[in-house]
Amino acid sequence: QVQLVESGGGLVQPGGSLTLSCTASGTTIFNILTLGWYRQSPGKQREWVATITGDDKTTYADSGKDRFTISRENSKNTAYLHMNGLKAEDTAVYYCYLNRVGVDYWGQGTQVTVSS
Repeated sequence: QVQLVESGGGLVQPGGSLTLSCTASGTTIFNILTLGWYRQSPGKQREWVATITGDDKTTYADSGKDRFTISRENSKNTAYLHMNGLKAEDTAVYYCYLNRVGVDYWGQGTQVTVSS
């Protein structure tokens, strides 16, 4: 059973930075899997943030382009979302996902709050 655990969320001031981590267990082929991040704000639908493929191709939603960077460390079965220049509208619960053989697995989410 694949499990994902996110960490790294918290309270940050506007303009600040955070790095979220997502560690996977229950799979031996992490290095070839596609992973990504979504986020959900209160009253809004979950929205896609970024994706990284097994060969390290990355794509970003316009909302985070030039501010967010997705990366992975296969030796640790971990993906990261580095966020810079955070804005109040980035406040949300951030979820990581992993696609394995056509099935999406999700973490429990980590709260990011951008506020002064």
